[in-house]
Amino acid sequence: MEFIATRKETQVLNPAKDLSLRSIPSEIRVDPLTGRTARICHFMTLQWRKPDFEGLVAGTEKTCPFCPDKVLKITPLFPKEILPEGRLIDEDRILFPNIAPYDTLGAVATMGGRHYIPMTEISIERIVRSFNLAFDFFRRVEAVGHPEAVYHLINWNYMPPAGSSLIHPHLQVFSTASAPNLMRQELEAAKVYQETNQSNYWEDLIDHEKADGGRYLGAIGRTHWMSAYAPMGVAGDVLAVVSGVHSTLELTEEDLRDLADGLTRLMAGYDRMGIYSFNMNFFTGAKGDDAARFHLLFSPRTFFNQALGATDVGALRNLFNETICMAFPEEIKTMLAPDFGK
Repeated sequence: MEFIATRKETQVLNPAKDLSLRSIPSEIRVDPLTGRTARICHFMTLQWRKPDFEGLVAGTEKTCPFCPDKVLKITPLFPKEILPEGRLIDEDRILFPNIAPYDTLGAVATMGGRHYIPMTEISIERIVRSFNLAFDFFRRVEAVGHPEAVYHLINWNYMPPAGSSLIHPHLQVFSTASAPNLMRQELEAAKVYQETNQSNYWEDLIDHEKADGGRYLGAIGRTHWMSAYAPMGVAGDVLAVVSGVHSTLELTEEDLRDLADGLTRLMAGYDRMGIYSFNMNFFTGAKGDDAARFHLLFSPRTFFNQALGATDVGALRNLFNETICMAFPEEIKTMLAPDFGK
């Protein structure tokens, strides 16, 4: 397992200091599993100003399809052969078909009736119960032998900077036989690694990061949390790997609670930086894939320019799929360490 980094330096003449020579560092890191590259550059203090949430949220509940006065009236139902009751309901949490699905089996799960929940007020219990609603759906489609019930995935886009078109907290839930790009690349690379090294990449990664300590945040149960070596987000990513678990439905209730616990710690840490939005994705193997380990990736979302609303995804990321992070992952780990008791 190699952690490759190419250090580079740009030299400019600085007019603010009598055209004296200024050196600007950058670094290109290579993901040790897939070979995907990420650029550590554009260095800045990871501190943003939060918006006027009252102004941002005001009035959005009037047309929100996920609020309690509308959700059972205007959201669609599944066909009876997939879900006889049409929707899954757990108190004020509702799962129903995604009207704009990513795949054959696509659903949305609301995280309760409350329209706006600040990031730091999203509780472990709320996350666990929302995950359990999605898991009920996953088990149902497996039970009917649906051919798409291979990879069971949850995506979470929280707030508009993360691509959420609605303020109301909700999860994107889908089962698919077609692994998304990065997940497919990871699954293929993990099999090659296992055949070559006679060991599991993800378990080796846990051992390496624990021993190195530069990015390792800690363990909650059998879930190991670490700042990603080659992040995709401008403020870094955090990777959580569940040791010994190959696929989504192998996760226990305790695992879900541990994952939810870690997510709330990350929300608290990034909130201190002024970041209030994030993406989270499940990554999973198929049932019985010994080279795979279930993991999730948490990626905070913000702006290159808050005043203009300039997104943190520009041409490098959107067209080259080359990512930019504005701080070293080791520095980000230090900033998040207090939330993990370090």
